Amino acid sequence: SGALSMWGDRMWHFAISVFLIELYGRNLLLTAVFGLVVAGSVLLLGALIGDWVDRNPRNKVAHASLFIQNISVTVCSIVLMLVFSYKQRIEQIWDGWLTVVCYTVVIVLADVANLASTALTIAIQRDWIVVITGYNRGHLAGMNATMRRIDQVTNILAPLAVGQVMTLASNVVGCGFILGWNLVSLIVEFFFLSRVYRIVPALSVKPPVVELDEVYLERRESSQALILTCITTRGSITDPHTCYISFTCKDGWRAYYRQPVFLAGMGLAFLYTTVLGFDCITTGYAYTQGISGSLLSLLMGVSAITGLMGTVMFTRLRKTYGLVNTGIISSCLHLGCLLLCVCSVFAPGSPMDLSLLMGGSNQPLLPDRSSIHWTNNTLLFDNVPSGTAPESYISIILLFLGVITARIGLWSFDLTVTQLLQENICESERGVVNGVQSSMNYLMDLLHFIMVISAPQPQHFGILVIISVVFITTGHTMYFLYAHKAKRKRPIHFSSTQQLPDTPQLPYSCRALCQSRTQVK
Repeated sequence: SGALSMWGDRMWHFAISVFLIELYGRNLLLTAVFGLVVAGSVLLLGALIGDWVDRNPRNKVAHASLFIQNISVTVCSIVLMLVFSYKQRIEQIWDGWLTVVCYTVVIVLADVANLASTALTIAIQRDWIVVITGYNRGHLAGMNATMRRIDQVTNILAPLAVGQVMTLASNVVGCGFILGWNLVSLIVEFFFLSRVYRIVPALSVKPPVVELDEVYLERRESSQALILTCITTRGSITDPHTCYISFTCKDGWRAYYRQPVFLAGMGLAFLYTTVLGFDCITTGYAYTQGISGSLLSLLMGVSAITGLMGTVMFTRLRKTYGLVNTGIISSCLHLGCLLLCVCSVFAPGSPMDLSLLMGGSNQPLLPDRSSIHWTNNTLLFDNVPSGTAPESYISIILLFLGVITARIGLWSFDLTVTQLLQENICESERGVVNGVQSSMNYLMDLLHFIMVISAPQPQHFGILVIISVVFITTGHTMYFLYAHKAKRKRPIHFSSTQQLPDTPQLPYSCRALCQSRTQVK
C-alpha cells in the first residue's frame, strides 16, 4: 500500500511542477505561488489535521484521507487535460482570465490532495508503524528505513516513467496516465490498508481518556472551560466551532513546545527552507537552463539512489553509535556536500545577475511560451533551443552534484529525527504533535517560496542557494543543541549487557511515562 501511494505521490509531484512551468512559461512565479498555497494551508490546518487523526478510529482516518487524496488528483488531472487540449481557445476567453481561473482550480485541487496526503502520512508513518512494530526500537528503526527505501525506489522509477510518457507522447497523455494510476491504486490501497487493520488487532485500540497523564487532562479541561466561557460571553451560534478550532491549535502548539525533542523537530523544520532539493522550484530552474524533462527524471533517480544509501547508513550508524550520534554524523555529512552548491553560484555558467534583482521585470499575464515546449525533446548538450543553453555547464553540474550527494546525510538525519519523535511522544498526542511538526515544516517551506516569489528569475537563483545553506546550517545547529542537552540529561547508565535500544515494549504510553517520571523523582 505504501509503495502504491508513494508511486502516485512521486509521479504527481514531478508532473505538477513541469505542468506549471509549461502553463506559465520560463518563470518560476506560478510554481512558487503553488508552493505558497500548499505550505500556508498545512501551516494553518496542521494541528487540526493531527487532532482529527487522534480523535477518530485509525481505519476511518486512513480510508478517508486516501479517498480524498486520490479523487482530488484525478479531478485535477482532468482539468489539466482540458487546459492543454484547448489552451489557445481558453486563452482567448475573458481576455485570458479563464486561464487564470483554470490555474486557480488546479492549485486548489492539488492543495486539497496535499492536505489529505499529510493526514495519511501522519496516520500511517507516525502512528500505525509504531503500533505494528510493538514499540520495539530496533524493529521501529528497520521499519522506518524500509518505508524510506520504498520511497526512494519509487522516486527512481515513478518520475522516470511519467517523464518518458510526457516526453515521448504529450502532456495530455501524461495527465491521463496519472489519472488512471490514481483510480486503480485507490481501490488496491483501500483493500491493503483494510487487510493490515484486520491483521494487527492493536490498531483498533486507542488509549481512553483514563490512560492520559494528569497534565494533559488538566490542559484539556481548562480548554473546555475556556470554550464554554467563550460561548457564554459571545452567544453566537458559530462561536463553539470557532473556539474549538482556536483552542485545538493552541493546545497542539503547546504540546509540541513541551516535547523533549522540540529542538530536534525544529532543526528538521529549518531544513525545509531550501531550494536545494528536487522540488518544483529546482526542477523549474533546471528546466530553464536547458535540461530536459527526461534528463531531470534521470537525475531524480540518481538522487533516489543516494537517498537509499542514506537509509542504509542510518541503520548501521544507529546500531554502532546510537540514535543521537547518528544525527550528528548525518548533519556534518549533509553540510559538507552542500558546499558544492555554494561553489556553483560563483562557477562559470552561473546565471546570477544582481542587477535584475534591483530593477525587477514586468511579467505579463500570459507570457510567451514559444521557446519552451516539453514535447520539443530538448536535451542537455544536444538540440538545446536558442536562449536556453548556458555558456558553461560547470555551475549546473556542481549544483546537482551537491544536491544529489547531500541526500545521503539528509535522509539519514530525517530518519533520526523521525524516530526521535516516534519514541518520545505519547500515543494520545501523537497525531496532534506530528500535525504541528508538519505545520512547522511547511512554515519553513513557505518562507522559501516567499523568497522565490520575491526573486523568481533564474538570475536570482544563486542568492536563494546561499540563503538556503544559511537556514540549513541553523537547523543542524539546533539539533546539535538538542544532542548536547540529551547527553547531559542521561541520569541512568546501563551495562553493556543490557540491550536497551532494541528492548520491546518500551514505555511509550503516557501512563508509563508518568510512572517513570515518578520513579526518577
